[in-house]
Amino acid sequence: MRRTQRWSAAALAAVTGVIMSAGSALAAAPTNDVSSSPVAIGTLPFTTTIDTSEATTDADDAALNGQCGAPATDASVWFTVTPTKDGDLFADVSGSDFTAGVIVAQGTGGSATVVSCGAQGTGWTAVAGETYTILAFDDQTDGGGNGGSLALTVNAAPTLDLVATVDHTARFDRKTGSAYVSGTVTCPADAESAFVNVGLTQRVGRLLISGSGSTDVACTGEAESWTVLVVGDNGIFKGGKAASVTSAFACSALACGEYVDEQTVQLKGRTR
Repeated sequence: MRRTQRWSAAALAAVTGVIMSAGSALAAAPTNDVSSSPVAIGTLPFTTTIDTSEATTDADDAALNGQCGAPATDASVWFTVTPTKDGDLFADVSGSDFTAGVIVAQGTGGSATVVSCGAQGTGWTAVAGETYTILAFDDQTDGGGNGGSLALTVNAAPTLDLVATVDHTARFDRKTGSAYVSGTVTCPADAESAFVNVGLTQRVGRLLISGSGSTDVACTGEAESWTVLVVGDNGIFKGGKAASVTSAFACSALACGEYVDEQTVQLKGRTR
């Protein structure tokens, strides 16, 4: 049975005044609160600050987070970006006044495929012309959905400092014909992985002997020695000059770096 509530004019005026006063004090939900109305990011770098204290979370958030596993996706807001060129991009929310997280997915809406996610920010390798969804949210597990002042920056990923050297003299094994190329690599201690790859070519008579090899290296912030064993694919290396192409790579959670060196090395024999 429907109940009709009757209010006196004075009571109605008083309640209306309270409602209007309370409404003016509340922040409105952001326009990009749901996946169907994301903010489209144009030119990079892109920076924005949004009040997400009235933002919500829904099934689309949960669908994306099912591929990521963040503690929570409270007070979430949506963005899309379609880069005009290939390259590594980074979405940074570390400047927010609350603990924020980011999910990046290829496609749009809750059915997009997650390519990267992380607390405070995350990076990914973007393909020109592809549309990526960026979901930024409060990742605290209190369930309050409180959010706050979200600061988002999307830009080219920062470059990790990486320096490598290659010794001008390399060694080769007189019995096997394998070459040993050495040098040093310096990369930040927060790098999670790093390796050196060496390609070597040498003219031996009418043949152009070529081969390659690689090794993992440690990143300590100091110069660390490395040695790569190179086995010829079509013959054995001899004493004399050889052309080397050495590439060093290292990546941290936020950035990657590459160093390439091309030079002539002198192969000298060594016994086992």
